[in-house]
Amino acid sequence: MTQTPDTPDATRPTLSAQYQPGEVEQRRYEQWVSAGHFRARADSDKPPFTIVIPPPNVTGSLHMGHAFEHTLMDALTRRKRMQGYEALWLPGMDHAGIATQNLVERQLAAEGLSRHDLGREEFVERVWRWKAESGGAILGQMRRLGDSVDWDRERFTMDEGLTRAVQTIFKRLFEDGLIYRAERIINWCPRCLTALSDIEVEHTEDEGELISIRYSDDVVVATTRAETMLGDTAVAVHPDDERYRHLIGTEVELPLTGRRIPIVGDEHVDPAFGTGMVKVTPAHDPNDFEIGQRHGLPSLAIMDERGIITAHGPFLGLDRYEARPAIVDALREQGRIVAEKRPYLHSVGHCSRCKTTVEPRLSLQWFVNTGPLARAAGDAVRDGRVRIEPAELAKRYFAWVDNMHDWCISRQLWWGHRIPVWYGPNGEIVCVGPDEQPPTGEGWRQDEDVLDTWFSSGLWPFSTLGWPEQTPDLAKFYPTSVLVTGYDILFFWVARMMMFGLYAMDGRQPFDVVALHGMVRDEHGKKMSKSFGNVVDPLDWIDRFGADATRFTLARGANPGQDVPVSDDWCQGSRNFCNKLWNATRFALLNGARVDGLPAPERFSTIDRWVLSRLQHVTAEVNEQFDRYEFAKVCDLLYHFAWDDVFDWYVELSKPVLAAGGERAETTRRVLGHVLDQLLRLLHPVVPFVTDELWTALTGGQSVMVAAWPAARPELVDDPAEAEVAALQRVVTEIRRFRSDQGLRPTQRVAARLDGLAGAGIAAHEPLIRSLVRLDEAGPDFQASATLAVTGEVTVGLDTRGSIDVAAERARLEKDRAAAEKEAAQARAKLGNPAFVEKAPEPVVRKIKDRLAAAEADLTRIGTALEALRP
Repeated sequence: MTQTPDTPDATRPTLSAQYQPGEVEQRRYEQWVSAGHFRARADSDKPPFTIVIPPPNVTGSLHMGHAFEHTLMDALTRRKRMQGYEALWLPGMDHAGIATQNLVERQLAAEGLSRHDLGREEFVERVWRWKAESGGAILGQMRRLGDSVDWDRERFTMDEGLTRAVQTIFKRLFEDGLIYRAERIINWCPRCLTALSDIEVEHTEDEGELISIRYSDDVVVATTRAETMLGDTAVAVHPDDERYRHLIGTEVELPLTGRRIPIVGDEHVDPAFGTGMVKVTPAHDPNDFEIGQRHGLPSLAIMDERGIITAHGPFLGLDRYEARPAIVDALREQGRIVAEKRPYLHSVGHCSRCKTTVEPRLSLQWFVNTGPLARAAGDAVRDGRVRIEPAELAKRYFAWVDNMHDWCISRQLWWGHRIPVWYGPNGEIVCVGPDEQPPTGEGWRQDEDVLDTWFSSGLWPFSTLGWPEQTPDLAKFYPTSVLVTGYDILFFWVARMMMFGLYAMDGRQPFDVVALHGMVRDEHGKKMSKSFGNVVDPLDWIDRFGADATRFTLARGANPGQDVPVSDDWCQGSRNFCNKLWNATRFALLNGARVDGLPAPERFSTIDRWVLSRLQHVTAEVNEQFDRYEFAKVCDLLYHFAWDDVFDWYVELSKPVLAAGGERAETTRRVLGHVLDQLLRLLHPVVPFVTDELWTALTGGQSVMVAAWPAARPELVDDPAEAEVAALQRVVTEIRRFRSDQGLRPTQRVAARLDGLAGAGIAAHEPLIRSLVRLDEAGPDFQASATLAVTGEVTVGLDTRGSIDVAAERARLEKDRAAAEKEAAQARAKLGNPAFVEKAPEPVVRKIKDRLAAAEADLTRIGTALEALRP
């Protein structure tokens, strides 16, 4: 039986004539917070469900990617609460080392100061002040979206507890030999003056140049970075390349320098690239560094941290971009330029914060030895402790963790977790844990660097729950249930959390499921970018259409692992859906709909049995799709059930019954109330504001948030009723379409004869059919001027004499047929082009297929209408 409200009010709130999101959303959200609906209790007997929010940057604001991801997490959390879980959605922010430091440094620059003018301690204090005054604007924006996070547990990656966690795991890793300091090639930003993680480097296809340089008669190399030749310490060829095998072990003079360098054989060289010979610059290229390690080559750094040439000679002091043409000119004067290709497109890394071209640089940094940690991260997925959804993306995860390089974790910044290592006057190195005193005395100093932001965020699933202390929260809510995140950071963040979680928590995984989603794109499938002018601001959508419409638009496009196209028109359509939901519930209230349990089954009409049966099917499938993280399918199921079955059919079919009154009307009120009650519960996780406003008005309950989640009731499944109503719907739909095609006004009544209803099993519904499609009884002088075959059994004859101009109607239909034929031909041409089908984004191809299907359906419909107009 349907549960009655736990705390019914004496009177129901009234609904305004139109839904106004701005009048509902803030009020509802504050009610939820003050009632404690978002709080999770560690001492609860309920089973736990946990999501820790991917912490947004403290400098950030809500963008469409956040809105999309948060909608999915909120939907999962709200449903689990209604299912009886102790659901914790834990919020927080990342200190965003580079982004935050750059922001505060720009403020200082406007004052004519630099961080060095302040000194480290005062600069860090300045950043903390900025964070207190202006940071975290995104948290307020999350409220506008409706995030049901437990605000009492909000965390920050540099708060006291998380700092303790960082120091603890650093020391453990250090003592286990899994953190070390060494000279390696790293990503370096000459503008931010720090090492960068791979996630902080954006690669684009840039126009450059490919220069072929003759080192000697036998040695010609091709390079996109001529300036680095000053640091060459070898030329490499493939050991099996017949052209150059005889040169291996010989030497060649490096132009412009007078140095002689060896020619080595290395399997890394691609004989098909350029001349098959490559210059080896170990201090300025990661692949060259590996070649240098294999062959014992020296590493010569020829640039400083700002990209200025430091090699002695005529190029000393030049910026790297000044040195490149100067070196090419000098080589050209010597006749050493063999070929020049401009423009030459190649992949170039840029700092994600300042867009400066990244410089590979040999540098003394701190690294995590990822070997054993990455193996454990791979094993956790292989043995089933962690499930990746969709499953086909697991192979991408394995490709990364099974081939992971050691991770550079030190950053040359002042804002962040400072590396807890002290150096002594005699070369001593001491790692200090959170409860230990650092060494004192003359000559001792702490490492100047801070840790990569991803180091602290890698601890997020357990540090936010109190680790390294064994807290009640950690015992209750770890491992977390699901991580919802983009496939684009599967390696960078997910793998790090897996490594640290398994290491710190004795092999217990940080989450049971990794639910991967794609990127939000524009309606044409194009990546959103300010330079493209196609960025959509979710706050603008919330202002214009409401938070529910924004959320529904995003969730309805969320197919696991696939990108999500969005547009204003689709959000407007979602707003229309919310309005329709509002109007249907308002109609139900005005007509006395009740939510106090269903009447006895024998009182149900066929229409009642049909809608209740449809509800059970939809409920079962929604639950199945939610468990598969198929948010788009959930939304489509509920949209079509609500709009097609409930609004367009059950409500319309109920109107004559409600108008007639009596016992059948009373049954309809209770069935309508029950169906809307269950529908609002099912929709609540995705569109929380409007559903709560409507559900409390309908039921008098406290909040739909604390209502029980619907479960399908098999005893209410009624296949015969569904078949009977489906036949009724076909007849009504075909007659309506025919009337429209014939140009009959919706309110215009036409005499008609209905034959074959008994054979279709719907003879009892003839009065209802005639009411819905404005058909009068056939009188004694009835003459069918048009005949429609609806099904194999049912035919409809209509007397349209005097109602339409047959010649004009035929002309209109012929014009429509020509337009539909042209549309179908254009769509077929595009779909018949392999280049289009293979290269166009999947949403664009799907849209063309939909256009073709619609055009073909139009052609069938128009042909039927023209046939009916034959004299």
